[in-house]
Amino acid sequence: MKPKSNSILVFKFGGASVKSAKALNNVINILKLYSNRKIVVVVSAMGKTTNKLESLFEAALNEKHDLFISQKDALYDFHIEMIKTLFSNQAYETIKHEIDLIFDDISAFYQKKSDHSKSQRYDAFISFGEHLSSLILQFKIDQDLKESQWSDARKMIKTDDQFQKANVDWQTSIELIKTHCLEALDANRIIVTQGFVSSNALGETTTLGREGSDYSAGIFAHALDAESVTIWKDVPGMLNADPKFFEDTQKLDRISFREAIELSYYGASVIHPKTLKPLQNKKIPLYVKSFMHPTEEGTTIDVDTSNDHMIPSFIFKKNQVLFSITPKDFSFLIEANLGDIFLKLSEAEAEINIMQNSALSFSFLVDYNANKIESIIKQLSPSYEVKYNTDLELVTVRHYDKKTNNFVCKGKKILLQQRTRKTARFVLGR
Repeated sequence: MKPKSNSILVFKFGGASVKSAKALNNVINILKLYSNRKIVVVVSAMGKTTNKLESLFEAALNEKHDLFISQKDALYDFHIEMIKTLFSNQAYETIKHEIDLIFDDISAFYQKKSDHSKSQRYDAFISFGEHLSSLILQFKIDQDLKESQWSDARKMIKTDDQFQKANVDWQTSIELIKTHCLEALDANRIIVTQGFVSSNALGETTTLGREGSDYSAGIFAHALDAESVTIWKDVPGMLNADPKFFEDTQKLDRISFREAIELSYYGASVIHPKTLKPLQNKKIPLYVKSFMHPTEEGTTIDVDTSNDHMIPSFIFKKNQVLFSITPKDFSFLIEANLGDIFLKLSEAEAEINIMQNSALSFSFLVDYNANKIESIIKQLSPSYEVKYNTDLELVTVRHYDKKTNNFVCKGKKILLQQRTRKTARFVLGR
């Protein structure tokens, strides 16, 4: 099939695919496979840079100066060693100057006093990672392939003021992306921009939530009516289980948007849940491919549902906590009680993975977080008897049968289970 006239491809490269000089050279080799195509490249921070910036952020807030300096210097050295390998003398000095300016801003953060919320300061600080990676990658592409341009995602993706998990202003973002990208792609075949980051109406940096770079790719593709989105991963495609838990995983060659959304909802980690909806709305296919073997077929996610039932999928969530609560007056759990429970859980910022109720009790499962557990107990204990179990796991089997269910539950104690026509879920203990 020939590509559409003037069609645009959107590529997203995650941290693992740009974690080293060797990895960046591999990105160049991938782009060479798509010569003469217009491409928007969305890139995450390099390697574990986001985690390191989070550690720096906490060190600054807690005024741990020596820790801040040592970690900042280590992060700086990592990026400098990268560009020493990638660029010759003149090019090295040019990109080093840009990196030095960013690290000047990182250093200034420690001294700078601010009345802004922690979340707002977090977004402004954590976005340095994508700024660094996108500048280095664009400079590398321009050196090797020419015809590339760096573009600031914050000037194109606009959001509300919900820092750390901003909501996209779609109308404004679509207009800005079209205005900027279509003109830029006419002048330069490849645009390099940042995943995860955005800005509000005042131009203040916001972020789309952790793992939001996939979502950024979906936003750009939707706005530009792209031909497709490709997410380049360190796996051969979307697998039916996490290889950390299963030896004999199978690649899902093709699944529907609906199936991928279901798997994301239950906790599959390959695709960010918000990524799929803007693509589904315009029937833009999503490919998940290996950056190590770019010519091999990966996973195709599109409107076709015919293959969804072919292979069972297994999703494991470890370190779970199961709460069981009962009204202290032994009243039935009617709608009013449930409304009260959900209000209290909302105030505790509890994110429920599974729930179930009977006449006298309500059970729900959450990820273990010591502060959240304490907050949940504080909210519920005045009106309810609260019991909970820790160190549990939640297993979801999509397109299950008796054999698969027996396999995942073997040797485990089933504390709670739910089944629909296509999905079985088990809360398991030892």
